[in-house]
Amino acid sequence: MSPRREGVPLHIRNSQSIIRKRLSLYIHIPFCVKKCAYCDFASSADSGIPLDEYGAGVIREMELRAASLGGSMTAETLYLGGGTPSLLPPELVARFVRTAVECYGLVPDGEITLEANPGTVTGESLAGFRAAGANRISLGIQSFDDRMLATLGRVHTAREAVDAVAGARSAGFDNLSLDLIHSLPGQTPDAWREELRQGVALGPEHISAYGLTLEEGTPLQRLWEVGGVALPDEEAGALMFRMTTDILGEAGYEQYEISSFARPGRRSRHNQVYWRRDPYLGFGAAAHSFLATPSFGRRWHNPHDPLEYLHFLAAGGLPPEGCGELSREDAMAETFFLGLRTTDGVDMERFRETFGESVGEVYGPEIESLLATGLLQRRGSRLAIPVPLLILSNQIIVKFV
Repeated sequence: MSPRREGVPLHIRNSQSIIRKRLSLYIHIPFCVKKCAYCDFASSADSGIPLDEYGAGVIREMELRAASLGGSMTAETLYLGGGTPSLLPPELVARFVRTAVECYGLVPDGEITLEANPGTVTGESLAGFRAAGANRISLGIQSFDDRMLATLGRVHTAREAVDAVAGARSAGFDNLSLDLIHSLPGQTPDAWREELRQGVALGPEHISAYGLTLEEGTPLQRLWEVGGVALPDEEAGALMFRMTTDILGEAGYEQYEISSFARPGRRSRHNQVYWRRDPYLGFGAAAHSFLATPSFGRRWHNPHDPLEYLHFLAAGGLPPEGCGELSREDAMAETFFLGLRTTDGVDMERFRETFGESVGEVYGPEIESLLATGLLQRRGSRLAIPVPLLILSNQIIVKFV
């Protein structure tokens, strides 16, 4: 890899100007009815913490953080993730939205997403979430096969998933996303084709289609280690990845990130913030935040334990931050690591503006090698991985890390 030349970028923008330009908000809800067999997210089914108590802590953090940052702020998206945010009472969701408006200037046309498990919603609760201000819902369907759902430890059935989509539409949600997972235990490419067919038939505006990852220490990973489940081989997994792009593309969905597909104009505004390295603030236990200053950026996260998180807020202060400032080299690597996940790729002009050097001056040999082999392509002022080769993204991105 080429040496990274140290230096000062062409201009340094202060944190307040960046916040005024664009800011996104994330609230983490670390509670579930049941922990899924494949999940290693910060969530629990037995915390014993009342939802109202946790919600009050989150609102307090939002208020304290806004006071610590000062200045006028404009938030463009709010995302409630988890865990299972659909366990919240709609009244608490409404309080989160009001606090986002009051403390962070959440715009009237802001994208407000709520993640939901189909087994935890009713027509009444969905109508309540819509009335509370949520205008985008992300349903964690994962599979339309009840046997697969049981293997994954999901608490809903395929029938409940279909009913949840109908309920969301009846409640007024016109921006709906479905999560599906391929390469599940015993799954064949033909079975995955049928999953995609059923997903498309429901008419969502957005589909997130992930390949299963066995995370260390999860029940499914331990079961696989002792031979309790068999996963599709690498060739079958690659075929399912290609099928996803082909089938969803034919159905009118644009692939804009490795696992993300959207109808025209319906990309997730919130998730694009992460891939562009734009600023966002996270609230709640284990939530992560990023501001592009000082220097080349600062990332931090809250304590993972909800009780520890609430303890600090009850004492009147923000929770301690597990944080670190990024070096120039870190920030340049992140720009490629995140940008090359997307079909838009890396904006070379923005790179020069931010770091004071061209991508060629910093990563010349790596880029030329990848261009020569067709693993990378120039599209005007951008560098991107050709869509059919996104399955190789990890092998390509590592060249820049």
